Amino acid sequence: MKTMIEMLRPTVISLVLFTALCGVVYPVLSTVALQSLFASQAQGSLIVGKDGKTLGSELIGENFSDPKYFWGRLSATSPYAYNASNSSGSNFGSNNPALMDAVKGRVETLKAADPGNTKPIPVDLVTASGSGVDPHISPAAAEYQIGRVAKARNLAEVKVQELVKQYTQNRQFGVLGEPTVNVLELNLALDGKL
Repeated sequence: MKTMIEMLRPTVISLVLFTALCGVVYPVLSTVALQSLFASQAQGSLIVGKDGKTLGSELIGENFSDPKYFWGRLSATSPYAYNASNSSGSNFGSNNPALMDAVKGRVETLKAADPGNTKPIPVDLVTASGSGVDPHISPAAAEYQIGRVAKARNLAEVKVQELVKQYTQNRQFGVLGEPTVNVLELNLALDGKL
């Protein structure tokens, strides 16, 4: 008959072995491989300006409310908008009064900022994304805002439109997803920081 120590030995050896493999070796190898193969993404996809300073991340939206900037999607994070440490959506259903109030409020804000704009407002300008920190808007949402931004910056609309085209990202691999515009990159380009 085996003693208690003889019975526990395989369990203890397995625990130590798998802790070393899964808790040390695998994370170290994964980190080294990803840092060397995808250095930018592993560091947070940071946006670096002309002066070498880090200006933000291309993966996290920021709150723009000045009329001279393109505005992103609404953020449902708390306690403040675009809080990356508390990423979440509102989870409001389409018939929730709170969602309707948020949409109405954003429509009023957009119309007040650009009263002469009679184009239909794209849905992504009046609803929040699932993460609450989405940095992208649709090309239609960017197109809707060109007049306001051009007027606020005293620029020709065609110049602003060229920047929108330059910062429009096509479908991934040509087939996945929809074209998008990164709001932070576009606004930084407008400020001449990129």
